[in-house]
Amino acid sequence: MRTVFSIIFAVLIIALGICSFIARRSKKPMGKAVALFEASFIVPVLGNLLIIGSNQRTIAMVGCYFFFLGFDMVMFSLINFTNKYCIGVGEGQKPPKFIYALLAFDAVQILLNPLFGHVFRLEKIMVDKLAYYRFIPNTGLIFHRIVDYGILAAVLLIFIVAIKRTPRIYSEKYLIILLSIIAEGIWQTFYILSRRPVDTSMIGFGVLGLLIFYFALYYRPLRLLDRMLSDIVSEMSEYLYIFDSSGNCIWANEQGFKLVELSAEQLDEVTGKLAKMFGSPDVNSSNQRIIGSGSDARYYTLEESRAVDNQKLSGTYLRIRDITEEQQRLKREMYDATHDLMTGLYTREYLYQRIFETMSANPDTEYYIVYVDVKNFKVVNDIFGTKFGDYAIIHIADWLRENIPKSGCYGRLAGDTFGVCIPKQEFDADFLEDKLAHFTIKSRLAVYGYHLLIHLGVYDVDKNDTNDISLMFDRAHLSLSNISDEYKTHIAYYDNEIREKLLWDQEISSQVYNAINTGQLRPYLQPIADRNGKLVGAEALVRWIHPDRGFLSPGMFIPVFEKNGMIVEVDKHMWRCACEILSRWQRQGIDLFISVNISPKDFYFVDVVGEIKKLAEEFRLDHSKLRIEITETVMMNDAENRMALLDEFRKSGFIVEMDDFGSGYSSLNMLKDMPVDVLKIDMKFLGKTSDKEKAKTIVKNIINLTKELGIVSLTEGVETAEQYEALEKMGCNLFQGYYFAKPMPVSDFEDFITSHSETGKSE
Repeated sequence: MRTVFSIIFAVLIIALGICSFIARRSKKPMGKAVALFEASFIVPVLGNLLIIGSNQRTIAMVGCYFFFLGFDMVMFSLINFTNKYCIGVGEGQKPPKFIYALLAFDAVQILLNPLFGHVFRLEKIMVDKLAYYRFIPNTGLIFHRIVDYGILAAVLLIFIVAIKRTPRIYSEKYLIILLSIIAEGIWQTFYILSRRPVDTSMIGFGVLGLLIFYFALYYRPLRLLDRMLSDIVSEMSEYLYIFDSSGNCIWANEQGFKLVELSAEQLDEVTGKLAKMFGSPDVNSSNQRIIGSGSDARYYTLEESRAVDNQKLSGTYLRIRDITEEQQRLKREMYDATHDLMTGLYTREYLYQRIFETMSANPDTEYYIVYVDVKNFKVVNDIFGTKFGDYAIIHIADWLRENIPKSGCYGRLAGDTFGVCIPKQEFDADFLEDKLAHFTIKSRLAVYGYHLLIHLGVYDVDKNDTNDISLMFDRAHLSLSNISDEYKTHIAYYDNEIREKLLWDQEISSQVYNAINTGQLRPYLQPIADRNGKLVGAEALVRWIHPDRGFLSPGMFIPVFEKNGMIVEVDKHMWRCACEILSRWQRQGIDLFISVNISPKDFYFVDVVGEIKKLAEEFRLDHSKLRIEITETVMMNDAENRMALLDEFRKSGFIVEMDDFGSGYSSLNMLKDMPVDVLKIDMKFLGKTSDKEKAKTIVKNIINLTKELGIVSLTEGVETAEQYEALEKMGCNLFQGYYFAKPMPVSDFEDFITSHSETGKSE
């Protein structure tokens, strides 16, 4: 018996020690309290081990002290544990200090037992021929037991209150400990009354310690978890099913029954209904199913996984999710990303993609790429407002839907431009010309209809065409340049002539900087004479002497540079050349002026006033000898700012000339406010009308008007003596044209100065 119980107590001590160590390292709030409780149990169990494991009185005496003092330690740690364990149920207040005082007093009186013998004494007895020592209680031990049992009763009361005040599903963690304490108290009482030498109730103390360790640190109310998880799963929007190893449905949540339109009583039919609806999902994977079609289609994802126990199938779990809203949202997002918000047509990028896919899928079909452009659409917005403009764009989109065959595709490229790809054999040019000739928009703002001029640029896609779709549209757009001013013709085709022009534009644009640096672009001077025919100045006109192509007329490159902005570099070069010539003339005593042209785009890319003033200062010129020539079109945009710049020129001493007056959008109202010194009248104005007398009357009155305004008149394009004499009689001040001389190189002009120093006229 001694050996068996010694082993049992030793095992309990080791187990309690391990539990104390684990609890001490735990980060949970109860960790330290449990560690102290487990450690305190070791002391009385160890004392009991010494009592029953030894036949020597001294060792048994030491064991008794361990035993009794250990009980005080157990009571102390039990109070501490109960205080923390029962927090939240109304009994978590700190215990009264007198309890600790009683335990301290009890420990002291036990330690004084060797002096007074008032607590216990040992008595030797023989059991199974083995010597044991048991203690005989005295008054002090009765006090000790009253203290310990009193504390134990208080703890039991706290646990009873905790059980009553917590939900039933939580109470089991208190109830089990309560029953364990009661059982241990009864066991200990039985030992005291039996006066047996071996205190077997210590086994109960060890078990109590292990139970407290588990319930305080690791216990979870599994029934609560099961119930709560079941409630959560039942209320989930997903459809959940659990099957046994035979494939029979053993559980489904509420949504799951709704999906298969069955009740809980029809659980046996769930498996068959699911198979009929979705088929068999792949195990351990997620796959999609579609039920229904069109607007009634529903989208689901099925996820099935297997539960395996010891490599044997124990059941399967099926999770079905309705992703219809997600799919519809994705479709809406895809639609919004690929369709124009206003018209519902394809966006430019998606149109390019669809055209590429269409052509790739039909390599033997010939296609036209059509660029649809609404002419002067800005005027529509300015007259009727943007609301009507939006309505017009939508109307055009609807027109495309009605007139483009299903085999074609179309979209909105930008604000008022659209793109179309159509099989060549289905493109009916006559039909489209007729439709576009009568294309009108009617609304509350335009009751009788507003005619929109729509041009179609067509690019013929060759079967072997490898050009990018965007380049095809660029070429279709280029074809519109042939009908930009046409109102009766609505369709233009990209051809070799346009291609050659495009290549030419690219070629000369790439050579412009080299042409400037190598002197290929140079000034030609055309004489300007006064009323007496005397040479007074010249206009600097750019000419290109190409090393390979020879002399290039301005019409071959100026329009290109005006379009792409390179005219700015050409103008700056001409300004410098003019300043160099004037500087040389100034040193040679030649008293002539030179007029230089300023293009409309110069004002956007260059500080025109600052640039020309800088050049004049660099060459130390008399500012009045460098004349600034602008056209009417310069004043069409941002007139107020342009007038301020011209006024700055005049204040700096430059002479400002307006070129081509009468050939554009002449405004008398603008003329009275415009800061110009010279008005150039184009003789082409007279040639554009069949009524010569009316034209002469207009020119005469313009000249008279300049006199009244204090502006010098200069007529350009004078080609005959008759014209010269007529203009001289009208009072014109200055003249320029072939009657005097054609534009010529600078060296020829300087020879011209010498040979015509008196009359300035050609022979």
